[in-house]
Amino acid sequence: MRLGIIGQSGAGKQTIFEALTRIGIAPGDKNEDHVGTIQVPDERVDYLCRLYQPRRVAYAQVEYFLAGYGKQADASRKETDTAGDWARIRTCDALIVVLRNFALYGSDAPTPDHDFSALETDMILADLVVVEKRLERLEKDQKRGKKPNPDEYELLTRCRGILEQETPLRNEPEIASSPLLKGFTLLTAKPILVLFNNSDDNPTPPELTGALAAETCLAIRGQLERELSQMDADEAALFFEEYQIENTAADRIIQHSYAILGAAGAIHSDIKKGFIRAEVLAYDDLTDAGSYKEARKRGTVRLEGKTYPVKDGDIVNFRFNV
Repeated sequence: MRLGIIGQSGAGKQTIFEALTRIGIAPGDKNEDHVGTIQVPDERVDYLCRLYQPRRVAYAQVEYFLAGYGKQADASRKETDTAGDWARIRTCDALIVVLRNFALYGSDAPTPDHDFSALETDMILADLVVVEKRLERLEKDQKRGKKPNPDEYELLTRCRGILEQETPLRNEPEIASSPLLKGFTLLTAKPILVLFNNSDDNPTPPELTGALAAETCLAIRGQLERELSQMDADEAALFFEEYQIENTAADRIIQHSYAILGAAGAIHSDIKKGFIRAEVLAYDDLTDAGSYKEARKRGTVRLEGKTYPVKDGDIVNFRFNV
């Protein structure tokens, strides 16, 4: 899962990136793109390791992407190559939108709703350019005697209508999730997670109004979280208690990111040649039974085919014949 971090200048994108990845960015490296990959902590995987003692363990991974300072998609910049700014962001599965919700010396009071609208408008316009170019190409091909895919043409025409209404495509889930749109990597079709970057003494998000009211939002204290990420466990525990922090920002962001992506997938996307059946057992059923053998006795292990949509918490044993 690749998550792109975007936001206006001064929102704290670098702070959030460093808090999530524990990777410090030197002043001389701010113009470069940065990628940080972290393993997703999962107590369920730890439980399975204790139960089965496997030789190899592979946790899920999350990749955070931050465009270099001179390359960032940022609606507040006057000189901008919009297509170039957004090109690298388009490779991400979802977007983390960082909004300033703290006082910044020499700047106006924070206006997260306005900042969000500005970024949203920028993404809508960028998508509209992509859609219109493709429609123009299809229309030219048709005039030359080439028959375009009618489903693609109809879908892109609908997308253009939605974008011209200044509406993000993710507001139309059926359209945003269409396989025909996948290759276009449209920005507003991607799920987003909004992060309000608060001051250290403010753990709560602002009142959600306008377009923000419909989004998945999370308030974090970015500067504090970055400092905590650099501490050892014992030192951090004291600050967790002082600031009444139950879970780190990294843990909460990962949980919300998987939620907005619906990141479970389907068996047929991973298992092809030699697939026979999949034995599926819910994690809660396993822990309740205490062993796979006992769960099978209780009848909670079931057989599923290739089209079964894997759910969060499913334990799957694939049967192969290759």
